[in-house]
Amino acid sequence: MRIMRQLSIIQLLWATLVFGQYEDYDFEDEYEESDHQQPYYFNPHTQAEVPPFPFPVKCARECFCPPAFPLSMYCDHRKLKTIPNIPSHVQQLYLQNNDIEAVPAGPFTNVSFLREINLSHNKIKFHLIDNGVFAKFSNLVQLHLQHNELEEFPFPLPSSLERLFLGFNRISRLSSNALEGLPNITMLDLCNNFLDDSVLKGKPFSNMKNLMQLNLCNNKLQTMPPDLPLSLMYLSLENNSISYIPENYFNRLPKIIALRMSHNNLQNIPPKTFNLPNLLELNLGHNKLKQVFYIPRSLQHLYIEDNDIETINVTVMCPSIDPMNINQLTYIRVDRNKLTTPISTYVLFCFPHIRTIYYGEQHVHVNKSTQLRTAVFRRFLTPEEYQEAEDYPETHDSETEEDHEAEDNFFHPYFQ
Repeated sequence: MRIMRQLSIIQLLWATLVFGQYEDYDFEDEYEESDHQQPYYFNPHTQAEVPPFPFPVKCARECFCPPAFPLSMYCDHRKLKTIPNIPSHVQQLYLQNNDIEAVPAGPFTNVSFLREINLSHNKIKFHLIDNGVFAKFSNLVQLHLQHNELEEFPFPLPSSLERLFLGFNRISRLSSNALEGLPNITMLDLCNNFLDDSVLKGKPFSNMKNLMQLNLCNNKLQTMPPDLPLSLMYLSLENNSISYIPENYFNRLPKIIALRMSHNNLQNIPPKTFNLPNLLELNLGHNKLKQVFYIPRSLQHLYIEDNDIETINVTVMCPSIDPMNINQLTYIRVDRNKLTTPISTYVLFCFPHIRTIYYGEQHVHVNKSTQLRTAVFRRFLTPEEYQEAEDYPETHDSETEEDHEAEDNFFHPYFQ
């Protein structure tokens, strides 16, 4: 018993000593910077050390497999006519800008974890794609086949696919089941093909419940595509031959953020067609419109250049003013119409955020352009901008092509 008591006393003394050491220890003493220590700056030219891959990385001899990206294989811009054998570990495969015509199953025999395939800018034909060559990749998320020679939609495709790029091909047919089994598609690009109304009669997009972006620009459409999914946010229909928008067409598309329909044959638009709560960009330039329409309060950029508009009735665009729900419009482009006078100053009350109205040249007379006294209306100039306008008025009376390009790219042409 005495021995146990003595051991307890020793243990208590030891604990007290250790605790006292930590209580007196100043953690800052050891880390106090010396006067001569230099601050550390990040060197952008210093490569981060890549942790070793758990197994030797194989690479096709025609390609490049950077150590920093061991799951990627770069075979682009190498004048390849065939697809090399793909190592089993590859997840990102880049074969763009080659002379590839066929996609056989052979080179993909050992690979099963591909997440992205880029075969854009080649010479691939639909009948030279082995059946099911893409469908077996259950992890494939992104597939690039734009700028090829496809005559049909390449199917079957894996249900995991989220982004599919098929622009700049020769697609004129969509089989009835081409888009079936693609529940995860969020972005589909079919611009610059040969699609017409007959192809869309089967309502191929109606079951794509997650589709957010649909690009159908530069095709042969004469009517609006039917039964688009409720999820759609970005719709591109430029450079078609669409002449009419049904009055209630957008009722089932309340999530639309950007709508592009320039270079069509639109003439009359029902006043409330674009009564959309989330619309930010509306491009209806290069059509045959004669009058304006209702502008939703959310809209920020409006393009109606190169139409046949003679007067702009602001009360049609803005039938009422709500101080609690202010219109967000900041930019209007109305050049190459038939305006003889600027827009009424009432526009400043209806759209208090208006910053720029670009009038440019107007086509009042046949084969003759005229210019309003104010080519560009600018509002809310900063003191620097105001002083510049005073010193160099010509810089604020005209806009360059770069200005237009910057405004037109409020959203990327392909919404990417």
